[in-house]
Amino acid sequence: ESYAILNEVVDIMDKNPELKIEIQGHTDSTGSAELNRMLSQNRAASVLEYFASEGIDRTRLTCRGFGMDNPIASNATADGRAKNRRVELNPIK
Repeated sequence: ESYAILNEVVDIMDKNPELKIEIQGHTDSTGSAELNRMLSQNRAASVLEYFASEGIDRTRLTCRGFGMDNPIASNATADGRAKNRRVELNPIK
């Protein structure tokens, strides 16, 4: 499922050569802040590498790890933690 979504983004970027995106990695609150910051950065970098391997110029891509700082759900439940472990793609204007 994730690769299907990433491939859709590759298609959109191919059709819009002026489009640049910031890839944002996030984690749940399990573990230390330092570990989560590194994990989230690695998560975002993995997506950047995938896009680059599909031919997207690296100058159009930036990545950033936020660790556990921006949850979208409660970290008190397994479902909430799963939702917080994510990558977001945001256009850069």
